Amino acid sequence: MAFENLSPVSDSVIAHAALLNEQSLASVIKVHSRQGGLPEMENLNITIIGVRESRGAVDSIESTLDFTAIRKALYALFPGNWHTKIGDLGDLEPGESSLDTFYALKEIITQLVKNNIIPLILGGSQDLTYALYRAFDGLDQMVNLVNVDGHFDLGNSSLPITNKSYVGRIIVDQPYNLFNYSNIGYQTYYNSQEEIDLMEKLYFDSFRLGSLTSELSAVEPVMRDADIVSLDLSSIQSEVLGYMHPHNVNGFNGREICAIARYAGLSDRVSVFGIFEYNLQKYNDTGASLIAQLLWYFIEGVNFRINERLQDRDVNFLHYSVPVDDELLSFYKSTVSERWWIEIPFMKGVNNKLKRNTLLPCTEDDYINACNQEIPERWYKAKRKNEV
Repeated sequence: MAFENLSPVSDSVIAHAALLNEQSLASVIKVHSRQGGLPEMENLNITIIGVRESRGAVDSIESTLDFTAIRKALYALFPGNWHTKIGDLGDLEPGESSLDTFYALKEIITQLVKNNIIPLILGGSQDLTYALYRAFDGLDQMVNLVNVDGHFDLGNSSLPITNKSYVGRIIVDQPYNLFNYSNIGYQTYYNSQEEIDLMEKLYFDSFRLGSLTSELSAVEPVMRDADIVSLDLSSIQSEVLGYMHPHNVNGFNGREICAIARYAGLSDRVSVFGIFEYNLQKYNDTGASLIAQLLWYFIEGVNFRINERLQDRDVNFLHYSVPVDDELLSFYKSTVSERWWIEIPFMKGVNNKLKRNTLLPCTEDDYINACNQEIPERWYKAKRKNEV
């Protein structure tokens, strides 16, 4: 049974929840308690799971993780006009080795995704993302991974997996399910030139912190194409998190990171969302409050999903053909959401990763730039990956 390794939410959290306003999330979330056991899965759309594993951290995180402060802060918030059913399944305890934890987490995520339940993972070291990715092995699909992080985390894939090398392991380990990796908010001085060159060579997407803070809406189409979103808390300014990661003087501020979490929730495709590198500090209510709000904004986004049927392109979509050099680019605009997509053509006779013409999320600016004879960079990279 995939969920047998989950321990219930602590009695102190449940006692705290009983004292909260009856309209708060405490009265909405179905909680895995010692007395009541696990909630009924078929009644849930979103589940929260803590993973008390941090052995993959290069810069050591406290070995014992406790998500009590986050839960107390989250339960005290008020829901919006939401229709989703939320469950808190408690915590996954560390296995005998980190690989044992990976396996248990993989089994849980696979089960939830198969049942169209979105897991929200709270974790220690970010190498747990590897387990989220491996959960898709049996789901017969290519995977797009988005990492909100100042680092690319490519590392040395020939060494044991860590929170600085898990992306490299995702790239080289079989089975090869990764179609695209996107980094949101990288900071150049945290990444070697070798890693930067490798990102370009593999046609992966990367967005510098400085460019996004002036145009945060560029995150939306990237999230719209993601299956897994992994958020490293060290991508946030240290003062905003109550100096949980004191050396990260630059990063996203509180409003920006909450907007990014909401973009992830709004994506019709995102099926796993993880928040990692939680470093327990005794009196860090600031960090716990911000993480609770990240969860809130993701759930808010899920409640406003449109679930547009891209297969029915003749309905509720406008089609624009734009000749650029030797290419004829096809853009589609939804008349419902006013979001844009660009078509990546399927190339017959090429052993590619796409089985049909695929729509890649884009922005209206991409369309305007194409009209000015500029090919969108993300379209070019996706097309090149398709040809490999």
